[in-house]
Amino acid sequence: MLLRLPTSVSEAQECLAEGAVPVGGATLVWATWQRDGFPELAMSLRDVPEANVLERETVGSAVVLHRIDDRVPDVLRLAAAAVGTGAVRRAATVGGNLVGSALRCLLPAAIVLDARATVLESDGVHETDLAELVAKRPVLLSLRWREPIACAYRKLAGEAGGPPPLVVASAVHADDGGNRLRVAVRDGYDVLSGSAPCVADTEEALHALRVTAFDDLPTAAWDVVRSQVTGLLGLQR
Repeated sequence: MLLRLPTSVSEAQECLAEGAVPVGGATLVWATWQRDGFPELAMSLRDVPEANVLERETVGSAVVLHRIDDRVPDVLRLAAAAVGTGAVRRAATVGGNLVGSALRCLLPAAIVLDARATVLESDGVHETDLAELVAKRPVLLSLRWREPIACAYRKLAGEAGGPPPLVVASAVHADDGGNRLRVAVRDGYDVLSGSAPCVADTEEALHALRVTAFDDLPTAAWDVVRSQVTGLLGLQR
């Protein structure tokens, strides 16, 4: 396998045109390649500046998870810190987690930040939403979002060999006409999300979320959502 290390977006685009497979931190693909065979040509974005940015409102796809700190909102920082072991976080990348992983541990955090994705395709660089990113799995260059007013994150403990642990993420954003609450839940391998206006009555906001986005969520999982949302909105009073 030949690994290419482009130093610009244009070079990365040339690699894609030649059939290079994005490798990220290789934490997710290495075992598969050992089993099924290695590609002839792979590509890492670790030397592309646009894929390595780490700022308050943006993060590059080549940023390894252990680098994600208080420069980003807490919901994303805590999500990254909860992925795997320290060894995994020193190798796994933002792009690999969001595009290459079935777990997508960072996805709930990205959803509640209302993030947009900058992606690289054979015809150039485009901006898209998270739904298209997950469905089409293009090469991710970076994520960008608006700074939230407040945010929260919780990942429950999981059992070894068991189903993925429950993840709940939430954030409050300034919106036209008032603040808006966004909530995302990873239940098993499914990620559900919804939003509601931040009204004075917390129960009203919870009811709007429940009936519009989380009606099928098990009671135990909803109780975690309720607790997090109540605490988050309580901070805004």
